[in-house]
Amino acid sequence: MKLKLIATAMIAAGLTLSGCASHKQSTASAGESRSATEFGSDAALTTKVKAALAKDAGLGTAANVNVQSYRGVVQLNGFVNTQEQVRSAGDVAGRIDGVSKVDNNLKVKPAS
Repeated sequence: MKLKLIATAMIAAGLTLSGCASHKQSTASAGESRSATEFGSDAALTTKVKAALAKDAGLGTAANVNVQSYRGVVQLNGFVNTQEQVRSAGDVAGRIDGVSKVDNNLKVKPAS
């Protein structure tokens, strides 16, 4: 039940973000801009990846994983409990339709 609530909240957030994209977004590196359609597609892809991570990656929660998408490239940042979760998250993200590349920057939490 909690997983469905989390997934629903992420989808709603993605839809909200895509609705806010009424003007071109600038990129810091190349000086290129994304159309509202591209921005919305990136937001939808981010939402799909977040939902899949919460459901399939064995993370228990995807709250500690930051997902960003840009033109099909998905970047994962944050901390997880095990090296297996790092690998699993990258595999899950890579299987999502629309993902062309995964930059997996997840790290295992340091022992306390």
